[in-house]
Amino acid sequence: MTGTERHDDGRLIAGRYRLQRRIGGGAMGIVWLAKDELLDRTVAVKQLLLTPGLSAAEAEQARKRSAREARLAARLQHRHAITVFDVADDDGMPVLVMEYLPSRSLAEVLTAEGPLPPSEVARIGAHAASALAAAHSAGIVHRDVKPGNILLGDDGTAKITDFGISKAADDGTLTGSGRFAGTPAFLSPEAARGEKPDAASDVFSLGATLYAIVEGRFPYGDTENQMALLYAAAAGRVSPPRQAGPLTGVLAKMMHLEPAARPTMAELAAELGTLTDAPKDKRNRKPLYAGLALLVVAAAVVTTVLLTKDSGQNPNAAPPPATATATVTASATGSAPASSTAASTSTQASSSPANAPASMVQAVSDYYAIMPGQPDVGWTKLGPGLQAQGLASYKEWWSKVSSLRVTDGPRQTGADTVQVTIDYTYNGRQYHETHHLGMITRNGQTLINSDNGLGA
Repeated sequence: MTGTERHDDGRLIAGRYRLQRRIGGGAMGIVWLAKDELLDRTVAVKQLLLTPGLSAAEAEQARKRSAREARLAARLQHRHAITVFDVADDDGMPVLVMEYLPSRSLAEVLTAEGPLPPSEVARIGAHAASALAAAHSAGIVHRDVKPGNILLGDDGTAKITDFGISKAADDGTLTGSGRFAGTPAFLSPEAARGEKPDAASDVFSLGATLYAIVEGRFPYGDTENQMALLYAAAAGRVSPPRQAGPLTGVLAKMMHLEPAARPTMAELAAELGTLTDAPKDKRNRKPLYAGLALLVVAAAVVTTVLLTKDSGQNPNAAPPPATATATVTASATGSAPASSTAASTSTQASSSPANAPASMVQAVSDYYAIMPGQPDVGWTKLGPGLQAQGLASYKEWWSKVSSLRVTDGPRQTGADTVQVTIDYTYNGRQYHETHHLGMITRNGQTLINSDNGLGA
């Protein structure tokens, strides 16, 4: 099949699966309610779709990869995973025959009901994590964990679906064709930068999914601009949760910038299980931002260009810390006023805790003292997490910043975190943000490695 949908009601596939009605689907496939006439049972049949525009060789490669990955997914048997019963052939394309679960996707539940209480989110997360733990043990990486791929049954049971399908569709990485598998709103930073997703990437994506359903907003910001989302994802710009309650700590671990610092799925399943009896959130539910339904995007919409091109519209899409430790008014091509360094030192001395390592706060002060006037020098003060955006994009973003004023900080708020609140002008518009800067040390130099900016 190609990317064009066929009207297949009543058609028989592989001599036994009678298609009855379409029950779902998107860019990667169409899902049908079907009857297995051999075993006399109801099943779900997913017809995989090829991305439009593939060459004959690419299409053939995709077919073979799809069949291989579908058979791999069929090996997984878990009570919280949709079971793949069979992989049939339909006009040269593999068709997945799966367990049918009367259900709604988590994305549909959120759109209809709004944010869910932390205890309910913990229960859903524990179910999904247990299935993903089994998948990882079997060597299967999901690569596209998101609300649309978690189903909630009528009895409240959560089951995750589409194991291996995103990987099958385009090998899960940035390829020569420039296609990408995964939804930017829920991508891990390393996956957004084009690195091969692994089990730790699934952990991050599940964390981003749980964040969305408990917060009612997306960790990278509520924008429908896919470039802005991928740009923020590549730098790990996650806004701190506000309504997660007892889930706050576990979400922070799941969405840690460094993959090695994240817990395993098995550890998460156990920890989330202990939170299912947490006090339920009594707040009134509000409709989830309409963008959720729009952000379940095709796996082939984002290219490597997005990592090096700013949308030019949303400053929250830009990874670099957009802050200064003193009032600065300068063009991006000029030099910062000499007085900013002195003011920066004074601010740091008065706001940092007495026992804070001076080098960490000082590194932040030094960085802001030379911005926005000296982006080439500022670039050398960033760690690999922020440098992943590319120097060209970094300089382009700063070229649109005219004035900056620190209203609080910088001060150390964690073992490797410095917080600062700033007002700045970007493209002629005023913004007020609190930034939580993740710090690392490389070759004796303290660097700013991540920037979780929260607009106010």
